[in-house]
Amino acid sequence: MNTPTLKRVVFLLLLTLVTLAFGWVLKPFFGAVFWAVTLALMFDPIYQRILGTLRGRSNIAALITLLICLVIVILPMALVTSTLITEATALAQRIKGGELNFRLYFQQILSALPHWLLDWLDRLGLSNMQGVLDRISSGLAQGGQILASNALAIGQNTFDFLVSFVVMLYLLFFLLRDGRELSKLVLDSAPMERDHTSYLLRKFTTVVRATVKGNVVVALVQGALGGFAFWVLGIHAAVFWGVVMALLSLLPAVGAALVWVPVAIYLISTDAILQGVGLIIWGVVAIGLSDNLLRPLLVGKDTKMPDYLVLVSTIGGMSLFGLNGFVIGPTIAAMFMAFWALFNRPDEETLPGAD
Repeated sequence: MNTPTLKRVVFLLLLTLVTLAFGWVLKPFFGAVFWAVTLALMFDPIYQRILGTLRGRSNIAALITLLICLVIVILPMALVTSTLITEATALAQRIKGGELNFRLYFQQILSALPHWLLDWLDRLGLSNMQGVLDRISSGLAQGGQILASNALAIGQNTFDFLVSFVVMLYLLFFLLRDGRELSKLVLDSAPMERDHTSYLLRKFTTVVRATVKGNVVVALVQGALGGFAFWVLGIHAAVFWGVVMALLSLLPAVGAALVWVPVAIYLISTDAILQGVGLIIWGVVAIGLSDNLLRPLLVGKDTKMPDYLVLVSTIGGMSLFGLNGFVIGPTIAAMFMAFWALFNRPDEETLPGAD
């Protein structure tokens, strides 16, 4: 019974159990580990440049890169999040108190439309949307209350948040410093052909960087442009609506227009024609074209996925992983395509980027 095959099977079984147990131990810090890996991949080129300038002083180079990451990414996101929670809570109170009445806004838009367009809307059944508007208003109010309750929960669980934040920074430092050695360890340890493993590691790194740059960065730019326009127009909770537009910008074929187009229509229908037309021009030129101009520069042709695949994987990732799904979903989809491309590859074909 004590055969080499049995020993190998028992060893692989124990290896699998220990690996699963290790993942279970890390589960409470999944977000911290995930964003530490993501930020390490994003800032590794900066780290390598600093490392070359400092002539191999890895600890100092990693520390400087960590400080740059704090200034560029983490601190601004913390400020935006705190402002978002404040504005969302205030917006929910205004909706609950009746200061914001979407039914009234809808009636104002209808009263400004010509009679032929009203007749056409009647035929389509779109002129009587009181029930829909009531549900939208109640949904926004409930959403604001949820944000307010989550803000209270964050305040009550500040210690847990700080622990996760410190763990992320700690891991980020060592992933920056030792990331390439860890990738070599994975390359040597993976039970696959070396060129396959090298190709998949390179593909994973490229996909994560492209996903963050091509989706998250573009979404932040569009949200910032939209929020700035709302702030200039004096629309309440500009940061909140800017974040909403940024989230919608992550979804291809949907985009921030779902927010700024209705606002532009309302402005035009309430005789604020100059403001409404200006918002339309800004939305089409600045917000709309930013995606077409920035995404090809940030992503590149090799990692470009079909819009429908990005849409489905982003929504699926959100439903499973929450906010982290904006990166995890498209990354899994891209790796799915990479594995199947590797599976269908002729044996004699050379892999790009393989060692």
